[in-house]
Amino acid sequence: MATPRATAFSQSEMMIVAAARELAGQRVCFVGVGLPNIAVNLAKRTVAPDLELVYEAGVFGARPARLPLSIGDPTIVTGATAVTSMFELFAFYLQGGLIDVGFLGAAQVDRFGNINTTVIGDYDAPTTRLPGSGGACEIAINARQVFIIMRQSARSFVEKIDFRTSPGNLGGADNAARIRREQGWLGRGPSVVVTDLGIWHFGDDGEMRLDSLHPGATLEQVRETIGWEPRIADDLAVTPAPTDEELRLIRVELDPGGAYTK
Repeated sequence: MATPRATAFSQSEMMIVAAARELAGQRVCFVGVGLPNIAVNLAKRTVAPDLELVYEAGVFGARPARLPLSIGDPTIVTGATAVTSMFELFAFYLQGGLIDVGFLGAAQVDRFGNINTTVIGDYDAPTTRLPGSGGACEIAINARQVFIIMRQSARSFVEKIDFRTSPGNLGGADNAARIRREQGWLGRGPSVVVTDLGIWHFGDDGEMRLDSLHPGATLEQVRETIGWEPRIADDLAVTPAPTDEELRLIRVELDPGGAYTK
């Protein structure tokens, strides 16, 4: 019997559920805290039970007993397969080509999936200074593919990012492929961007394309919250709504305080 559909959910909950579903069939995922962490832990409880979670603090195969508050939260080592130094994790796992998906957030993203998490405005005199790369740049270039989750707005989906912290498809797929070969980067770049309005994948030229619109969202909203004329799939789908079980997992187990979902 099909699981009954929930009647009420927030845009953030829809975004988390959609992102989790994109992980179906994946095996090893490098993830940070916040929205990516909720989506990945939801995937492990639903569509990807064999997913191995990797945290940059040095944890492989994590099974957090609760949602980690930060990358240094001791709960991320719960039931872990291995706990190593950060150097060993990056050198032997990530740069060794053992990570299938890097799951990242962003402050700004452009049409080619290039990410800014460094500054808003001029680098020397920014209007906002952000946390920076952390391990995001290394994840973006070495994970086999990159998933991005972020809320969509005209401030975040921009024609030109203020600082390229983590490379996506650079100026296009051909250019990105050449640079990746020359630099010895292992990854193929971004595969999907999931927002609170829809699901974007990347075309052969490296530019993102809207393939699915979330329930209640409109193309007018999409165009109002993006800094370029978006590509829309000819067979644009409607994202299936969250199930009651997916919402229960988010609200009861993963984010009971609603820190990321309200």
